Amino acid sequence: MSISLNFELNDRDLEHFQKAMAAAKESAKGRSEQDIVDCASKLLLDSQKVHIPEFIKERLVRLDDMIAMVRDEGWHLGDEDRSRVLSALVYFCDPKDIIPDNVEVLGFLDDAVMIELCSIDLKHEIEAYDDFCDYRESEARRRGMDPASLGRAEWLDSRRDELVDRMHVRRERDFGTGYGSSSGYASPRPSYLRGWRPGTFKLR
Repeated sequence: MSISLNFELNDRDLEHFQKAMAAAKESAKGRSEQDIVDCASKLLLDSQKVHIPEFIKERLVRLDDMIAMVRDEGWHLGDEDRSRVLSALVYFCDPKDIIPDNVEVLGFLDDAVMIELCSIDLKHEIEAYDDFCDYRESEARRRGMDPASLGRAEWLDSRRDELVDRMHVRRERDFGTGYGSSSGYASPRPSYLRGWRPGTFKLR
């Protein structure tokens, strides 16, 4: 038997998480980019040691994508865009979780909420990266290549630049719209159909 629970966070509820993010950013000052990525990656590794519900797993997949966005040599984000993603990842460096991660089933619930908020804020970055990974995957297969072995390829750069330009235009258009609705994960594709990316989280 399974049950379905839907809940909505109002502005007052979200303020609690926004304060937690602000505190995490303050405590993360001085951390290196690699340290931030390592912290977020450790959360994914820890999450696979305990039982977690599917709806939390779906959000952890998106955290994996955010980490991949700064690790992916082919995507090579510019400094400002890279900083935006790293700024979202710093929450996962704060050891003072709202809910301790070792709590069975719900230990990663607060992390899932924060990932959802970050997914909304980085909606256009995630959408562009998804499209880039899909393009790289399909083109690499067509050329008889392994997408994991490509790194920076000249034939990828023009598509990457198009998608980054689109990302900037859409982000500027939506600037200041806030957290009006669920992210929807930017793409309706099931997570298991994603194009290759340098991720670490494995769905089980």
